[in-house]
Amino acid sequence: MSKKYHLLPKTLVTAVLTAYGLVAHAVTPFVVKDIRVEGLRRIEPGTVFAYLPVKTGELFNDEKGTEAIRALYATGLFSDVTVEEAPGDILVIHVDERPAIASVDFLGIKEFDKDVLTKALSAIGLAVGQSFNRNLLDKAQQELKRQYLTRGFYAADVKTTVTPMDSNRVGIQFSVTEGPKAEIRQINFVGNKAFSASDLRAEMELGTPNWFSWYSKNDLYSKEKLTGDLEKLRSFYLNRGYLEFNIDSTDVSITPDKQSMYLTLNLHEGEPYKVSGVKLVGDMLGKRDAIEKLVQLKAGDTFSAAKLQGTTKAITNMLGNYGFAFANVSAQPQVDRKKHTVALTLVVEPGRRFYVNKINIVGNSRTRDVVIRREMRQLESSWFDAAKLKLSKDRINRLGYFTDVDVTTQPVAGSPDQVNITVRVKEKPTGTINVGAGFSSTDKVVLTAGISQDNVFGSGTSLSMNVNTGKTYRTLTVTQVDPYFTVDGISRITDLYYRTYQPLLLTSNSNFRINTTGGSLKFGIPFSENDTVYFGLGIEQTKLHLTSDGTTPQRYIDYANQFGYVSNNYPFTIGWSRDTRDSALVPTEGHYQQANIEVGTPIGTTKYFRAFYQHQFYYPIARGYTLSMNGEIGYGHGFGGEPFPIFKNYYAGGIGSVRGYSPSSLGPHDTNGDPLGGASELIGNIEMSFPLPGTGYDRTLRVFTFLDGGNVFDEGQPYKLNELRYSYGFGLSWISPIGPLKISMGFPLVRKAGDQYQKFQFQVGTSF
Repeated sequence: MSKKYHLLPKTLVTAVLTAYGLVAHAVTPFVVKDIRVEGLRRIEPGTVFAYLPVKTGELFNDEKGTEAIRALYATGLFSDVTVEEAPGDILVIHVDERPAIASVDFLGIKEFDKDVLTKALSAIGLAVGQSFNRNLLDKAQQELKRQYLTRGFYAADVKTTVTPMDSNRVGIQFSVTEGPKAEIRQINFVGNKAFSASDLRAEMELGTPNWFSWYSKNDLYSKEKLTGDLEKLRSFYLNRGYLEFNIDSTDVSITPDKQSMYLTLNLHEGEPYKVSGVKLVGDMLGKRDAIEKLVQLKAGDTFSAAKLQGTTKAITNMLGNYGFAFANVSAQPQVDRKKHTVALTLVVEPGRRFYVNKINIVGNSRTRDVVIRREMRQLESSWFDAAKLKLSKDRINRLGYFTDVDVTTQPVAGSPDQVNITVRVKEKPTGTINVGAGFSSTDKVVLTAGISQDNVFGSGTSLSMNVNTGKTYRTLTVTQVDPYFTVDGISRITDLYYRTYQPLLLTSNSNFRINTTGGSLKFGIPFSENDTVYFGLGIEQTKLHLTSDGTTPQRYIDYANQFGYVSNNYPFTIGWSRDTRDSALVPTEGHYQQANIEVGTPIGTTKYFRAFYQHQFYYPIARGYTLSMNGEIGYGHGFGGEPFPIFKNYYAGGIGSVRGYSPSSLGPHDTNGDPLGGASELIGNIEMSFPLPGTGYDRTLRVFTFLDGGNVFDEGQPYKLNELRYSYGFGLSWISPIGPLKISMGFPLVRKAGDQYQKFQFQVGTSF
């Protein structure tokens, strides 16, 4: 006589099997001589046997039957499972396979990329080839609708259609009616007296639609964004002394058509508080005077949570510099609500002194460990030093290989005076493409392009190639930089270049041009964390291709007649740079300086020296507003009775020097009015950058105004301020996916005969 165990409907199976354990269908235990599986069409029998809790030769009873049904149903492969005893002690497993998913399609989706959705559904098991599961389908439908809600589509409707197909397969289709986005139409504040609604809205990420909302998405409601904005408002008030500030309630309403949303924030401001006194207590390790200088709040000051936090952080960092990795500084306020004052007691607890056990590098799948470790100034088996740890983080950030660098400290279990340091990095693509263009009445369109890889094979070595296709100045440059040519941090820079200079003459077209082919090898020696000295030697050949049709400037003809048409030079260079900027990409404070001297050695055709100095200065005037200044001065002169080589001249005009004038057009001209460049240059730039209206404080997208001035001068001619050209204008800078982009409109302030103008310019990859 056979006994059958049937899988009950899925909503009851767990409860029934657990409660009764198949007692109602008790069977006499028997030893299984054989196992048969019936009903399989797509799934291999081995899959069933792998999940069965009973094997041939083992004793089968009620408990085993219950476990078998549970195990097979839990695989999600079957819609029905029956366990049956057949004559001859044979165990028969009857299964009904779930249908296989033959296709997953989307209809009506515009907001999302379908490939991204397909991958997301695949991650939860809803993919072509997988077994169909109604629970997963319902989960996917709800998740898709939730994603639409996060993007402001509150009217979005998601429906699913399951179509049976042959061979026990189904097709799944998600049909979406996206509807309109629900935009925030108004943000209201109730209870604000000290600050206007516009001031408070400026602190929030959420806002009403403006001309830039298509990019910032600030007009789309999000619970996460609102939570963040509420914290920003709390910080805004606490930083201005409002200790009693509170957000009593928030009301978010949506219109019946689900197209407009309204936010109302009910505020309690209270009164601003003054600091009545600040007292330091605790163990200050004999450094009370130094710690007192770090206190940013004094008696009589308006209370500021930011200054209080800055004080505690500064004291903690100072103690960390002496090895106290987990020092704690707690603030104990004593509030006088009648006088609206607060007395602060800062309790200093340095704790135990630690040294570093291990430094672990995490997240670098491409970049080699050594590339990161060689930037570390905090070393293993040395005392913990917070300053060195911060410097290490800054140096890793300056590599430019990572979007995020996080450094954390963890105590070592069982070792009361040791810590481990984890450096967690998030890598970014380090290959870039630089593109630039300019327009003028003479050159028409000038294109520049370049491709670079800053972290070749994760080695920290960079390789780049740049091309300029202008009719006037064409270049092809290949540069390789090894920042750690030696273990001591000596860098090596290798340059190979080919340049063609063909002036655009005002009088006629000409085939006159200058070709320079060469290369250089330079080494950089770091003398401090911010200073590097460079030494280099190059080899280059310059050819003057002159014409006899009267279009070649006479100065070039005279030079070729005296020194020949081919010059072989072996320039020696020595340079220095200092970089204290807070960011190489979007600096807001600090300095960048570089100086360079190039000397034509006696073994070459020409004898000269060429000196150059540049200083950039960045100063934050207010939040989001940065004043930038750039100054350049260059000087060249021949020695040994020879003139300065004309093909080594400086050029000015255009983006990167004096905007508003055509590239390389300033300075001395020949009798035809064609630019010749000069042996010396003087350039100055002033920029004021600030956030693009409607983008908050986004550092990646900014507008700027500028004032430029400069010119180049003949050899031996003094710098003449009355000969400088000036321009002013405005522009837009954007850290785009392919590099820093600058667009500018320049207008000359000084106009003289022979000047050439170019108002609109843009370039990707420029730094100032």
